[in-house]
Amino acid sequence: MFRHFSRLPRCTAAGLLILSLVAPAGAATPEGAPLLGFTPDAARAQRAREAQLDASLKPEDLRGWMRRLSARPHPVGSVYGKDNAEYLAGLFRSWGFETRIEEFSVLFPTPTTRVLELVAPTRFTARLVEPALKEDATSAQAGEQLPTYNAYSTDGDVTGDLVYVNYGVPRDYEELERRGIDVTGKVVIARYGGSWRGIKPKVAAEHGAVGCIIYSDPHGDGYFQGDVYPKGAYRNEHGAQRGSVADMPVYPGDPLTPGVGATKDARRLSRAEATTITKIPVLPISYADALPLLSALAGPVAPEDWRGSLPITYHLGAGPARVHLKLAFDWKQVPAYDVIAVLRGRERPDEWMIRGNHHDAWVNGADDPISGLVALLAEAQAVGRLHQGGFTPRRTIVYAAWDGEEPGLLGSTEWVETHAAELQQKAVAYVNSDTNGRGFLNVGGSHSLEGLVNEVARDVTDPQRGVSVGERARARAILDGTKEQRAELRSRSDLRIDALGSGSDYTPFLQHLGIASLNLGFGGEDGGGSYHSIYDSFDHYTRFGDPDFAYGVAMAQVGARTVLRLAEADVLPFSFGAVADTVGRYVGELEKMADEMRSQTEEENRQVKERTLEIGADPREPFAAPKPKPAVPFFSFAPLRNALARVEESAREYDRARLAPIVGGGAPNLALDQALLGMERMLTRTEGLPRRPWFRHYVYAPGFYTGYGVKTLPGVREAMEQRQWQDVPRQVEIAAEVLERYAAEIDRARALLPAVPAKAE
Repeated sequence: MFRHFSRLPRCTAAGLLILSLVAPAGAATPEGAPLLGFTPDAARAQRAREAQLDASLKPEDLRGWMRRLSARPHPVGSVYGKDNAEYLAGLFRSWGFETRIEEFSVLFPTPTTRVLELVAPTRFTARLVEPALKEDATSAQAGEQLPTYNAYSTDGDVTGDLVYVNYGVPRDYEELERRGIDVTGKVVIARYGGSWRGIKPKVAAEHGAVGCIIYSDPHGDGYFQGDVYPKGAYRNEHGAQRGSVADMPVYPGDPLTPGVGATKDARRLSRAEATTITKIPVLPISYADALPLLSALAGPVAPEDWRGSLPITYHLGAGPARVHLKLAFDWKQVPAYDVIAVLRGRERPDEWMIRGNHHDAWVNGADDPISGLVALLAEAQAVGRLHQGGFTPRRTIVYAAWDGEEPGLLGSTEWVETHAAELQQKAVAYVNSDTNGRGFLNVGGSHSLEGLVNEVARDVTDPQRGVSVGERARARAILDGTKEQRAELRSRSDLRIDALGSGSDYTPFLQHLGIASLNLGFGGEDGGGSYHSIYDSFDHYTRFGDPDFAYGVAMAQVGARTVLRLAEADVLPFSFGAVADTVGRYVGELEKMADEMRSQTEEENRQVKERTLEIGADPREPFAAPKPKPAVPFFSFAPLRNALARVEESAREYDRARLAPIVGGGAPNLALDQALLGMERMLTRTEGLPRRPWFRHYVYAPGFYTGYGVKTLPGVREAMEQRQWQDVPRQVEIAAEVLERYAAEIDRARALLPAVPAKAE
C-alpha cells in the first residue's frame, strides 16, 4: 500500500519515511566496533554471522521469486492469492521455519456496476479501462484483473453539478467557501495527492457532496514527471489508481469486526453499522477520462497552486458540467491468508522479533508489494541457512507475509487483534517493509530504535556508490534541505528517523498495541506511475524499479541485520535519548503552532472585517463574506514541559548506564528485557484517542484528516487543528501523564542495569 518518498502520488499524502539525518561519512565499520546491546565477543560473532549472511544473498533468487509471485493478479480472496500463500509457506518450510497459514474471513467488495457520464453541457462516457500493452506481458490478463475502483465506496446512483476541489482536503473547502462555492448536492472531482485518498470522500461528504471522483493528474503522476509507460516509467493517459477509501484513521482492518479478529465465527457489525465505509460513492479515473469533465467546467479560474498539467484552464465550477455517477458492489466475505513462519529462540523463546511484508496486490503487484516481499524472502532464506548451519537466535524470529493489506491492512490487523493478549506479553518489536526500489534508505518508526538503525545504516554498503547507505542518505538530505535543515544535518553525528502515521502493516502493532516498530525500504530513483494499476508488473519493475535487484539485496541486508540484532543481543538494543529529543521537538512544535494560529486568526479576522465592509459597499460582489473565526485562547503547556523534563532525565541516566559493560545472560538481563519489551506500551492508553479509540498511541498516530500522514502528540495536536479549544487542556494533561509513566518505566529499566563505572561518570 505504501510507497516511498520518490513516488509522488503518495509521498505528498504521507510524507512519512524520508530519512532526514544520517551518520557522517566514514570508513567501513571496524570488525571489532561495539554493537548496541552486545558484549564485545558477542558483537564480533554477530558481525561474522552477518558477513556469512551477505555472502548467501543472490539477486537471481529475488528475480525468480518476483517473476513467480507477480505472474497473475492476486488480490485478497483470489485463486492466485491463495496459491501464492501456499507457495510462500512452502519456501519458509524448506528453510527450516515452523510455518502455518492463518485464515480470516473479511469483507471485500468488488464492483458490479461502474458508470460515469458527463450529461451536460455535452455528453461523454468515461472509458474506465486500462488497455493492454504489447510491451507488458501481464497487462492483457483482463479476465483476472480487478477493474479500476475504490474499495469500500458505498453503492450509489447520483447526478449533480461538478465542482473541482483540488486535493479535496479541509483547507481546499475553506478556499471554496471564501469564493462562495458550495458543494452541497454536487459531485466533486479531486486530484490524487495532498492526503490519503480516503480523506477526499470523507471531507466531501462532510460538506454535503453526493459523489466523489478522484483522478490522477499528469502534474504529479504522468507526463509532467517524465515519459509515460511504456516508453518511460510514468502513468499513461489511461492509467488509473485503484485503492481503498475506508476511513482507516478511525480503525483499519475488516470494517465489520473492529477490535476483534475476523475469524469465521466472529460477531460482525452490519454494513450500516460499519463507520469506515464511505457515505457517498467514489470512483478513481485516469486523466484521459478526467479531461472532458474538467474541460466542461466554468466558474472562477482555479488558484494557481490548484492547477495541474492538463492542457486546459482549470475552473472550479459549479457547472455547467453535470455528471451521472452510478456504482454498485458485490459485498462479499472472502478468505485472507496470512503466512506465519517461526524460528524458535534457544534461550528466550517467549520474546518475539516479528518481521513482515504483505503479499496481496491490487493487480500483479511487482512493485507493490512484491519488491519488498522478495527482499524479506532473501533474508529469511539466509537466516534459515544460518540455522541449518547450527545457529539458533537467542529470541524467537517470526516472519509474516500478510494478506489483504491493500484494502485496509486486513491481514495484519486481524492477526494482531486475534493474538493481542499474547503479543502484548511477548512481542519485542515489529519490522515492516512494503515496496522497495533504487535509491536511498528510508526509515521511520519508534525512536527507541533509532540507535539500532544508526548502526545498521553504517554497516550496509550502497550498491551504486560504494559508501554506507547512511552516508548516501545524508548526502541526499543535505542537498535537498533548507539552510536551517542543512545546519542541523551537519551538527549531528547520527540519523534521525521519521515518525510513522499509517499506510502499511506496522499500524496495528505500533498504534494499537504499542509494540516498537520500524518501516524500512529504499527508493528515490525508481519513480514511475505503475502504482495500483495493471502496469505494476514484472516488465515495468525490471525496467524502471530495480533492474538488477541490487537494492533488493541491500534491503535484505538491512532487514536481516535489524532482525538478527534484535533477536540475538545480550540486552535488547533500545535507547531513549532520541525519544526525549524527538518528543521535545514535538512539544516545541505545539507551542509554536498555538502562537502561529493565534496570529493567523487575528489577521484573517481583520481581513474578514475589511471584506465585509467592501461587499456591503458593492452589492455586485460575487463572493460571500466568510464568518470570523473564534479567537485562539492561551494554553499552558507546562504539564507537558514538566513531563518532558522527566523523560529527558530518565533517558539520560539509562543511556549513560547502558554504556557499562554488559553482563552476559542470566536473570538480570531477562528482567531487563521484560522491562524494555513493554516500554512502548507505556506510550499508549487503553481508552485510545478521542473519536477513534482503536488508536491508542499518544505520540504517533495517522491524522484524522491526513490518513497516512502522521500526527505527533495527536490528542493535543488535533484538538488544536480542529479548533476544539475546550479539549486542549485535558489532552495536554493526558499526554503529560503518558510521558510521566514512560519516564517511570525507563527508571525501572535503569535500575536493572549494572552500576556505572567511575570512568563512565
